[in-house]
Amino acid sequence: MSSTEAQCEKAARLCEYKWLGMLPYADALELQQSLVEQRKSDAIPDTLLLLEHPPVITLGRAAHRSNVIAADDYRAANGVALYETGRGGDVTFHGPGQVVGYPIINLAPDRCDVRRYVRDLEETMIRAAADFGVSAGRLTGLTGVWVDENKLGAIGVRISRWITMHGFAFNVRTRLEYFDMIIPCGIQDHGVTSLERILGSATPAPEHVATILALHFGRVFGRRMTDATAI
Repeated sequence: MSSTEAQCEKAARLCEYKWLGMLPYADALELQQSLVEQRKSDAIPDTLLLLEHPPVITLGRAAHRSNVIAADDYRAANGVALYETGRGGDVTFHGPGQVVGYPIINLAPDRCDVRRYVRDLEETMIRAAADFGVSAGRLTGLTGVWVDENKLGAIGVRISRWITMHGFAFNVRTRLEYFDMIIPCGIQDHGVTSLERILGSATPAPEHVATILALHFGRVFGRRMTDATAI
């Protein structure tokens, strides 16, 4: 890091990040809602939650229930919960081995642009993938991060008074067969992938990937990242 970059980082707005490990979806949603209200009142700084979920299918505001292929009894028998949620987008899956990031940050005054916010989340995941030797990028007309025609990272957000919640999901060691229960994001002609499918036994642990994602999140968003996991 150059001296100029170091000075910019020192002057940047603080963002605390926390690795929460495995957390049920409902608990994470409740935590997000609480933090959003605290962020709106400036009771807390910008915050990035990083975690894994037990197997769960979530439906965004634009979701079509028909994109959940698995019957309810089959899904339940395989221990996969289902939630309708207030984020953007269609249907997706979260599960062990996938790093989920929930930024609770204030985009005001200089980043009040939803499209830019989504692109910056993509950029964060693209840079993290590159650190592990994986060349990821974008596909025209689609959100998320892709390796060839397969999605490595998904995005679904909600913004209220320029405070963000929900966020991104980055497949590290995710069991990809779970995605067979859905049409991911309602897109039928593209698949999903993970670092493990690409890297094999060299795949890092999700907690390590979470730290790398936090690092790049700070650089992309101009935030000074502080590990608040133990706080």
